[in-house]
Amino acid sequence: MNSNKKQVLFVVMALVVLGLSVAIYKNVSLGFPFFPGESALIWDVEAKVTFKAEDGPAMVSLAMPEPGGHYSILDSTHATPGYGFRSVEHDGVERVEWTRRTASGQQNLYYKIKVQDSLPETAVSPGVGVSDDNERVAGATLYFPELEGAYRVAADNLIDTIRAQSSDDLSFASLLISSLNETKSRPNAAFLNDLLSSHNSVTRYTRVDLIMKLLQDAGLPVRKVRGVMLENSRRNQPLVDMVEVLTGKDWHMLNPQSGAEGMPKNFMPWQRGGVSLLDITGGHNSRITFSALSRSVPVSELAVTAARHSRAALVDFSLYSLPIEEQNAYRYILLVPIGTLIVVLMRILVGLKTSGTFMPVLISLAFLQTRLLPGVVIFVSIVSIGLWIRFVLSRLNLLLVARISSVVIVVIGIMAGMSVLSYKMGIQQSMSVTFFPMIILAWTIERMSILWEEEGPMDVLISGGGSLLVAVLSYVAMTNRFIEHLTFNFPELLLCVLGFTLLLGQYTGYRLLELRRFRPMVED
Repeated sequence: MNSNKKQVLFVVMALVVLGLSVAIYKNVSLGFPFFPGESALIWDVEAKVTFKAEDGPAMVSLAMPEPGGHYSILDSTHATPGYGFRSVEHDGVERVEWTRRTASGQQNLYYKIKVQDSLPETAVSPGVGVSDDNERVAGATLYFPELEGAYRVAADNLIDTIRAQSSDDLSFASLLISSLNETKSRPNAAFLNDLLSSHNSVTRYTRVDLIMKLLQDAGLPVRKVRGVMLENSRRNQPLVDMVEVLTGKDWHMLNPQSGAEGMPKNFMPWQRGGVSLLDITGGHNSRITFSALSRSVPVSELAVTAARHSRAALVDFSLYSLPIEEQNAYRYILLVPIGTLIVVLMRILVGLKTSGTFMPVLISLAFLQTRLLPGVVIFVSIVSIGLWIRFVLSRLNLLLVARISSVVIVVIGIMAGMSVLSYKMGIQQSMSVTFFPMIILAWTIERMSILWEEEGPMDVLISGGGSLLVAVLSYVAMTNRFIEHLTFNFPELLLCVLGFTLLLGQYTGYRLLELRRFRPMVED
């Protein structure tokens, strides 16, 4: 291998490695999908805060979901006419605040977030998180009224019974919760459930409060988790309470109704521990409700949004930073290298003759607008009529420039006539004839006419047929959804196309169509 081929091979390998590396990075780190049509489910979650203002300054503070959980927040908006709005952080918890100098009467504030499930649909969220000192204290400092008298005795007996039937703290917590449903077989559980009755005159507990009190009495750190159940088109729903128990270094989420471990499907945690969900100054009768709505969006769109939020350089300095009109233009421009690669393959490896080197690529771009069958009919019609006009002009012995200019004018006239005629006949596809490159068509007609005079009509048919075949193959490749997706979302892969083209440029062997010329030699 000589030094020139080594240099070319080195350049090709460098281009391929660079293109593939950037594409893999965008897929793995930024989330750009390799295949078109991939969609993701996102949720629009809206929090509505209502309260009665007290004719004075008002401030509303709302806790926000913790980052890095099961659901990732993609975007947020707010509708707060007349209110100031800002994001703040208190004790490590992110909050949003509305402020107003004077507020009176009923107030309605809206805050909407767009979230995406960060786990695959088939995955089960374990509801486990690493604890720290703040979380441990938040769970341990919750205060509940002490159980007294017979309730204290029943609670102690139930705790002792469940502890004997469990193997560790997690199984103990799960069995304790589920035992509250066994009112027939567990008298102590039935007696404690009386605390949940609205007719109880001693102390009224909620089920979650009772569970947390029993777990605290058993010596387990616990905390309450309040979240939204993401059910499509569900409006004005309150938060759902779950229980988390600290065992070792991890918090484990438990369903307060069944005792099942793990985060329920479509449950989005909003507030944990003893941190307040909603604080209002200058108002009363406050209420907060949540509504959720799901929709499917392309994964590439989500990847672009997330990359913009993280200020990824590959997106900030990419085609996505251009206006929409320019992006649509480059969707077609980036397909041109695919067409040129097909031309290189067909001419260097196959040995197919064409009228002009890259004229088929331009014709295939016109086919993208006219569609294949109407485009072939228009192309053949224009070239046939143009050849006949060219033969007429050849009798006038015109100079080359004047002859080409005349052919261009004739081609424009043919295109205008076809548009008017197709419009009158109701054929909409033929009206897109204007997308054909008129100058290229004029040169094609001129070259074919010269070839006709020098070599005969058979070579014209071979050259024209080869051009049309390459144009059709380029059109098929350019309209492939997978190729179109890769060229626009991973334009760095065009470096691989460039490397392959350079590699083909070193080929000096026989073309496929030339093999038949040497068949007699092989047979002899």
